[in-house]
Amino acid sequence: MAELIAYFSRGDENYVNGEIKNLEIGNTEVAAGMIGRLTGADLFKIEPEQAYAKDYNECIAQAQADQRSDARPKLRTWPESIDKYDVIYLGFPNYWGTMPMCVFTFLEHFDFAGKTIRPFCTHEGSGMGSSEKDIRRLCPKAKVEAGLAIRGGNVQRSEKEIERWL
Repeated sequence: MAELIAYFSRGDENYVNGEIKNLEIGNTEVAAGMIGRLTGADLFKIEPEQAYAKDYNECIAQAQADQRSDARPKLRTWPESIDKYDVIYLGFPNYWGTMPMCVFTFLEHFDFAGKTIRPFCTHEGSGMGSSEKDIRRLCPKAKVEAGLAIRGGNVQRSEKEIERWL
């Protein structure tokens, strides 16, 4: 049974524990790395062709505009196929109550019928939002399991929480 960790993550300026901090590696990428070490799953980073701004306030304005227009940003690269994977761990930061729109692009590109999707997100208080419902709507023939919401400011100390979820 092969597993894939597909995730979107953004470094640069982020809101962490009530303040704007510059992150070398985004919180979701940190969590994805932990899941990778614990499971041995392959990793794929979802990257939009047009990256979000490095400035936090510009980034959230862009993300909100994408959501309002129901955008499907083009991605830089794609996995060749997901056919060999039975389980997909899907990671993302919570943007305005759900996944960033580039994750919607990723989900609509592939057929997830018969696959198990295990979502995980990083957030600063909003949890999973509507992302599990949105994944079920986009991938109706997949089994979508209960997600894991990790507080971004605690991600460096979340390995035990991730182990329990796995």
